[in-house]
Amino acid sequence: MTVQSSILSPDDLYLFHRGQLFQAYRTFGAHILEQEGVRGVRFAVWAPHARQVGVAGGFNEWRGERHPLERIGSTGVWAGFIPGLTEGAAYKYEIVGGDGSTRLKADPFAFRSELRPSTASIVSDLGRYEWADEAWRTRKREDPPYERPMFVYEAHLGSWRMDAPEQFRSYRELADELVDYVGSMGFTHIELLPLAEHPLDRSWGYQATGYYAATSRYGPPEGLQTLVDRCHRKGIGVILDWVPGHFCKDDHGLRLFDGTPLYEPADSRIAEKPQWGTLAFDFAKPEVQSFLISNAMFWLDVFHIDGLRVDAVASMIDLHFDKPPGLRACNRHGGTEHLEALEWLRKLNETVFLHYPDTLMMAEDSSAWPGVTAPTYLGGLGFNYKWNMGWMNDSLRYMETDPIERSARHSLLTFSMLYAFSENYVLPLSHDEVVHGKRSLLNKMPGAYEDKFANLRLFYGYWMAHPGKKLLFMGGEFGQFDEWKDAAGLDWPLLRYPLHDALRRYMKDLLGLYAAEPALWEQDHSPEGFEWIDADNAEQSVLSFIRKSRDGRRVLIVVCNFSRRHYPVFRIGVPTSANHCIIFNSDSEGYGGSGCRMPRRIKAVRTPLHGRPFSLELPLPALSALVLEPERIAAE
Repeated sequence: MTVQSSILSPDDLYLFHRGQLFQAYRTFGAHILEQEGVRGVRFAVWAPHARQVGVAGGFNEWRGERHPLERIGSTGVWAGFIPGLTEGAAYKYEIVGGDGSTRLKADPFAFRSELRPSTASIVSDLGRYEWADEAWRTRKREDPPYERPMFVYEAHLGSWRMDAPEQFRSYRELADELVDYVGSMGFTHIELLPLAEHPLDRSWGYQATGYYAATSRYGPPEGLQTLVDRCHRKGIGVILDWVPGHFCKDDHGLRLFDGTPLYEPADSRIAEKPQWGTLAFDFAKPEVQSFLISNAMFWLDVFHIDGLRVDAVASMIDLHFDKPPGLRACNRHGGTEHLEALEWLRKLNETVFLHYPDTLMMAEDSSAWPGVTAPTYLGGLGFNYKWNMGWMNDSLRYMETDPIERSARHSLLTFSMLYAFSENYVLPLSHDEVVHGKRSLLNKMPGAYEDKFANLRLFYGYWMAHPGKKLLFMGGEFGQFDEWKDAAGLDWPLLRYPLHDALRRYMKDLLGLYAAEPALWEQDHSPEGFEWIDADNAEQSVLSFIRKSRDGRRVLIVVCNFSRRHYPVFRIGVPTSANHCIIFNSDSEGYGGSGCRMPRRIKAVRTPLHGRPFSLELPLPALSALVLEPERIAAE
């Protein structure tokens, strides 16, 4: 049977080849439509070096020559219309390359894929879902994120809850269970590990084959729309991990798509990612730029995603990143910067913010590249947030140190404030820190069982009060003791044990305090919102500082004791003569702490200290974080 010819918009094809078609998923892929009064499916695929392209599927015994596509002039695009084909049909492109070899390839623009280990694409219509999140989207447009609380719950959908190996909760089930749990805890956002279709569970989605297909592991894509919609109706934003830096080499994927390096660079030194066994995208090709930027727009358009966490930016912008000498290339100026990747990142962010100015574009970047969150017109990369990997590494190294030895490593805690406002930072405690033998956050903490919990409560208190938005990987809120097991569910039975349940309550209350106190988030990106009281008390391993709201009416004093010593009397300088109330105490007996008696209010006296005209004395329990506020403010 001959495929009927199908006309694609010449303007769309022109923009695609210019790297300017930013909703290319509306042109390419499989689309159910009516042509000359006949309903069927239109196919379009970019394969410029192919001799022949056909659509193969169960409807033609997987023989693509029965439904050949037509080459559209010299565009390198093949298209056609198959009458009578309906939603749910499985298909691949049968591509005869320039060398005469034949390959069966999944559709790069497919909206749905078969459940692994099957690899075919599936005709799917994603336009039927009736959204009920207009109030959320309106509020988001009117209330930008920079001066709002942001405490993100990072989740891997497959292992959040699992009844048995590979028995995953569906998107629809998670729309109830996960969303209700995150809402009850007080997190403001959920960040989902990558959901683009991928062949290997253990890759966690970071090695994808279907960039436009939400993985079928958890059900049809409409289920993901339901999950996002319910998040929004609960007041929770959704961030998606997105991996535009590299793709896996599986035969049905993008590698050698038309028999030649098409999506990947022809130069293997630039293409190969030996650390992950993957291939980089060719950011110099305009068509690849259209493919990737359209993919970002697709998740925002079709799934109403609120933000993208762009994975592995450091590996994209450095031609030598984690490569052996034989795979190192230089740019046209002799440097190691990947100039095309840098320009593409700027173009990506400019495009996203032009259409969705309230989007969260977060760079997971371990490099020291300057201006990651600076505007592109000032030479920056144009993201609005960057993960602060330096803070994460330094603070975890400090916390893993025995308290007896912490005084020698005091600068690991204070160094972050030298650069805290150089970018718009997120402080991540992510999945990467609790796998591959790194141990869980709780098990990183030194000491006996009770000490581990005290250290973790202290650390969470310090983290909450440090400038920057926050991200926590699932399980950290109740003290997952083993490191993350991606093939099994979280250890929810731990909540039967008092200290784990107390830690969960502690986190819920900490999130409540965080959300209620503008001093803790309004000036995250401004030095006016932070003042040291005493940054240099290494001998006693104590930090004290002030956080302030934008209008100055909310002022909080934070004191963190990282030693095992209890100080019955500890003096700090304060700016006013007001009495101070302790409004949060990580050592509270209700959280599993020592229950040391604390005064209801503490009177400041006119004794200068730490450059302040007044000071106050307070008991300071071992391994504790205290938050105080002036009594006048507390009364208000």
